[in-house]
Amino acid sequence: MTIVGFVSLVICAITVVHYYLWRRLVRSTTRPGRTRRVLTWILVGLAVLAPVTLIVSRSEWGHFLAWPGFFWIATMFYLVVFLVVLEIPRAVALLVVRGVEHRAERHLVPPGVVARRAKRAVQPELAVRSETAGTPASVAAVHPEHSLRPVSTAQTDRGESPVGGVVVVPGPGGTPRGGGAKDTAGGLSRRLFIARTAAVAAGAGALGTIGFGIRTALGDPVIESAGVVLPRLDPRLNGLRFAVVSDIHLGPLTGTEHTRRIVRMINSLEADVVAVVGDLVDGTVAELGPLARPLKDLESRYGAYFVTGNHEYYTANGPQEWIEELRELGIRPLGNERVEIAHGGAVLDLAGVNDVGGVASGDGPDFERALGGRDRSRSTVLLAHQPVQAVQAATYGVDLQLSGHTHGGQMVPFNLIIPMQQPVVSGLGEVDGTQVYVTRGAGFWGPPVRVGAPPEITLLEVRNERLR
Repeated sequence: MTIVGFVSLVICAITVVHYYLWRRLVRSTTRPGRTRRVLTWILVGLAVLAPVTLIVSRSEWGHFLAWPGFFWIATMFYLVVFLVVLEIPRAVALLVVRGVEHRAERHLVPPGVVARRAKRAVQPELAVRSETAGTPASVAAVHPEHSLRPVSTAQTDRGESPVGGVVVVPGPGGTPRGGGAKDTAGGLSRRLFIARTAAVAAGAGALGTIGFGIRTALGDPVIESAGVVLPRLDPRLNGLRFAVVSDIHLGPLTGTEHTRRIVRMINSLEADVVAVVGDLVDGTVAELGPLARPLKDLESRYGAYFVTGNHEYYTANGPQEWIEELRELGIRPLGNERVEIAHGGAVLDLAGVNDVGGVASGDGPDFERALGGRDRSRSTVLLAHQPVQAVQAATYGVDLQLSGHTHGGQMVPFNLIIPMQQPVVSGLGEVDGTQVYVTRGAGFWGPPVRVGAPPEITLLEVRNERLR
């Protein structure tokens, strides 16, 4: 899909979502008038803000839009989620209201104690006739205000029909006065109450969820410990430990402290190898260089390694400037290449391939270059940003692939959609015989919100057999 096609798809989706929000939060909860017009224009403004934020917040001059824009995108998303969940109870409540209205209209009696009392009050005065010479016979017309007035029998030609001695005067739309009009007004108020209750519930649920998600996203990453059995691993490599981090996403909503905290937590693990598996940045070196400088303090026995993610290819100057910047910070990029990790007298192959996002620019993954011609009797660990790259890795006999990209879904229920594109959402999985560990990432992309997928730094230990 081209960039133009993707942008068009996003704009269409945002338009549909905001129309749905307008139907449920504005049209259903307000009567025609000034309030509805004001709320409509506010929602139109927010609908414009969402795609503008996605497009320009990556530019330095557009950073000021990041917080309000991404906050609204998260709010928009969870409003839709909660409103969709409430559609069933809302529909049930409306069915009940329609049933009440139908019964009231069928009996021509407005529901409620007031209506019944009004009917009883006027019963004794139903038949009032005039016998005055030259005056046509007339009957009393009973109105909702409980007043009586003489009505000519000729009025029946205008649709005013006598019911039990009472002339029933049709209201607007043919609805009898004294019955349906009051029913309709009562029904509208009930519908308004249901709509407003659903809107308040959805708003409270969305804001509460987002508040929790912001606290999670901006808090400390969770340290996840994992053990992976590699049957071909030389026993002398048992206990080799990898600190795996991905999707740090340095950008307009993060600061230097975000990087320092991640470095501090990785160093506390005392790992043998540090693996940074893509999506480190969302901007150029000129914009974000200072935010990346704490990475020079990363500590490990055998070094820190990096492979590109798709977001490195989205930056204005491409990934190459970041590759050079990371070299200066002491992190070795593995661009379709491999190195040997010697430990305890044995050797492990550590390889890295570029992300598939580089295909369009001729800088995509090259598995043959990274994995071809090696000694297949040795275990191989591959760094590849996207879990789906394990499909090709498996054909080269890779024992373990370390990936990120998915964020674990970042915001529930996105975790249910990711399997449509990626074979593993988070944690340890297997693709065609190759084990794949997917870390949820230490940062966030877009909204600074994480729900059901807290940020993660992984300490992964490899062995050739399970500990007993």
